[in-house]
This record gives sequence, structure tokens and C-alpha cells, in this order.
Amino acid sequence: MPALALSLALAAAFLHAFWNLLIARARDPQSATLVALVAAVLAFAPATALTWRLDARAWPYIAVTSLLQLVYFALLATAYRRAELSFVYPVSRGLAPVLVLLVGVVALREVTTAGQVAGVALVVTGIVMVRGLRPPGGPEALLFALAIGICIASYTLLDKRGIRYASPITYLELSMIPATLGYGAAVLAARGRSRVRAEIGASAILAGIASFGAYALVLGALARAPAAPVAAVRETSVVIATAFAASVLHERVGGLRLAGSALVAAGIALLALGS
Repeated sequence: MPALALSLALAAAFLHAFWNLLIARARDPQSATLVALVAAVLAFAPATALTWRLDARAWPYIAVTSLLQLVYFALLATAYRRAELSFVYPVSRGLAPVLVLLVGVVALREVTTAGQVAGVALVVTGIVMVRGLRPPGGPEALLFALAIGICIASYTLLDKRGIRYASPITYLELSMIPATLGYGAAVLAARGRSRVRAEIGASAILAGIASFGAYALVLGALARAPAAPVAAVRETSVVIATAFAASVLHERVGGLRLAGSALVAAGIALLALGS
């Protein structure tokens, strides 16, 4: 995995953990997500104009990934209302690189090295150890986490191909505008304008900018490296979220989580050396 792609994926992991924590701690995660999406679309509009590059062949990919992003944000915001961040996040993010690797090898016939396979395995094992698989919210929490993971894997594989026909910022902005409009209509109907207005503030706006920034970095990494290692390195956000929980939220981080973090670090090393 090229050093630049690795750096982009790690930076994306940090931003992703950060914005998920901001949304999960909001009073109304669904309304806060809408505020975040609108803020991000507006904030990245100038950058889109400055970096505009779009081939007509990108439109089918943009259309499908926009639908997947809509489903992803709807599932994520609903999950954070019904289950704990510390379960939904690691399970959903850990599932994604496994699916990306399997689909890439079986269906898309991508070349995968033994180092990549071992690296993905170590990253996923470490992620599971960071949290474990005991859903605090019962079977519903697990179903939400699995569905979110499937969405992540789907748009990762799709975007790996779509990004060939547009700049990362252009691709992201165009895919998120329809998703934001669709999600906004659903949230306004379900939650009401007053609840959405109550979530307008620095935290939700910052979450939106961080979320778009994180995925722009991911798209940049996908343009420079195979999808499986990019997806796996990005999931180190689980370890970063654990660090946030310990240092900011003062949660206990025991030996199992520390061991999981070490496995994730080892997996990143294998991914970097095995490509």
C-alpha cells in the first residue's frame, strides 16, 4: 500500500471516529445528522467548484452510491438512538473490510496478496477485541450494525470504480446532494422542524465537515490503492474512538482493548508491506 494512500486512510479514520462521536452524543442523532449533512454540502461547494472534474461515465456510480449513502445515514442515525456507539461502530466498521475483500476476490477477481489477507484478518480481529460482540441493545443492535457494515462495503467497492471518472471532491459532493435531500425530507417529516432547529450548532456543523472530509480522504486513498487495504486501514477509527472514550469520556480501557489495538497496528503494518 503506497505511503500516501496509507496516510490518507489513517487521517480519514481519525475524522470518522470524531464525527461519529459528535453525532452519537447529540440529543437527537437523526436531526443532528441532517444538520451535519446540510452543513457539509454547503461547506464543500466551493472546493467542488475549484477541483471540478467529471466524466459522464461517473453518473451511474454517483446515482447508486447516493442511494447507498442515504440508507447508510438513515441506519446510522437510527442505530445511535437505539444502541450504544461502542457496539454499533466497531461491529459495522469491522464487517466492512471483510466483505470488501471477499467480494473483491470472489466476484471482481481482484489480485490479493497473502500479506493483505493477513493484514485484514488482524485488523478485524483487533477491532472485535477492542469491543467484543455482546450487543448491549439486543438482537436489534446487531442487525443495525450488520446492515450498516453491508452499506459501507457496498459503497466502498462501488466508489473504487466510480472515482476513476471524477475528482474525489466532485464525486463526493454530487453523490451527497441527493442523499441529503432525501434524508432531509424523511427527517423533517418524522422529527419536525423544531427538533432539527434545536440541533443546529457548532457540534453538528463540525461533525458534517469532518464526515465529508473523512470520506474525501478515503476517495483519495482509493484512487491510489486497492479497496481492501484502504477499507481495512480506515477501520482503525475503532481504535481511535476507543482512545477518545478513554481520554475524553473517561471510559475504562482494559487489557483486551489494548491487545486489540496492538493487533490493529500489526495489521496496518502488514497491509502497508504486503501491497
